[in-house]
Amino acid sequence: MSESFTGAAACVFGAIDHAHMAEALRLAERGLYTTQPNPRVGCVLAHGADVVGRGWHVRAGAAHAEVAALADAGTQARGATAYVTLEPCGLHGRTPPCADALIAAGVARVVVAAEDAAQRGGGAIDRLRAAGISVDCGLLREAARELNRGFFSRVERGRPWLRLKLAMSLDGRTALADGASKWITGAAARADVQRWRARSSALLTGSGTVRADDPRLTLRRAEGGLEPADADAPPLLRVVLDRTLATPAGAAVLDGAAPTLIVHAPDATPADARFAAVERVAVPLAAVESGSPRLDLGAVLALLAVRGVNELQVEAGPTLGGALFAAGLVDELLLYVAPVLLGDRAQPLLALPPLADMAARWRLRTVERRAIGADLRLLLRPE
Repeated sequence: MSESFTGAAACVFGAIDHAHMAEALRLAERGLYTTQPNPRVGCVLAHGADVVGRGWHVRAGAAHAEVAALADAGTQARGATAYVTLEPCGLHGRTPPCADALIAAGVARVVVAAEDAAQRGGGAIDRLRAAGISVDCGLLREAARELNRGFFSRVERGRPWLRLKLAMSLDGRTALADGASKWITGAAARADVQRWRARSSALLTGSGTVRADDPRLTLRRAEGGLEPADADAPPLLRVVLDRTLATPAGAAVLDGAAPTLIVHAPDATPADARFAAVERVAVPLAAVESGSPRLDLGAVLALLAVRGVNELQVEAGPTLGGALFAAGLVDELLLYVAPVLLGDRAQPLLALPPLADMAARWRLRTVERRAIGADLRLLLRPE
């Protein structure tokens, strides 16, 4: 049993409530790779223990989870309880407000897992209650927020959820001294990376990585064992931080094969037409204590949030990765550890400033550990 303290009185959720919301969350997960920039949402309609309707949000512009569940339930929606993983929308966007659809269908109660700050101006919960519908919030809230951590980060913090993907040897090295890094991990780990790319809105790297490796930064769905992309699904955005516009002509990221954003300093101008097939945007420079000035990383993330990026996956070298981590902008590390050794002359995992003592060390919490083929995958978050 758990309690919600949202509203005038506390509500005790029972076993049936938990079971239906857990199913709604499983439905929401079906949109893991397709809903961006929208959140992943599931809905179950039930009379007591009996489910009469199910739905989930498939993609932006398609029916929301509540509308899909109402269509599945038909006339049986009247008097039912709607279990929805995110507060119903009260605003008219690409689709009409779901709050109005629930009212029109005659549901008796709505149970919400997580409230949505983006809907505060819509008054969805107040509108439902004004229509005589009982509304209870907070059931499995943390699980619902975890599923949509990128969406909540963009709405509440004004920046995407930043995941830094890294691969290292047992001795903490990411590439040989000459930069060679293909392949530290095995095929299973590389396929797993494609699935993490697929759930992201954008993939970011630095110009140094582009010059060293010439990556394509594309989503290879077949390699990740994913279904072919829906024609309406938004493609993965490629983002390259290139302060001086030094990306070489002929680089794979300039081929126009995928939407690409080159982020540069305000005073940088292209020397030729190499950037003709991509979009360029300037952001301010940040003050640094030593070394060359760098792009304001906070401004980069704010820019991407405005463009609807929920989850941002960074695949870059130790310099950019270290700068993001030291600035407190990394929300989680996706770390693959391969059972190999590269030696002390190989490149480090992250370029971080020196610590004064052990008390100042960066602490990480292990969220998940899993064997992926011969490699180990760790999901870590700063404490």
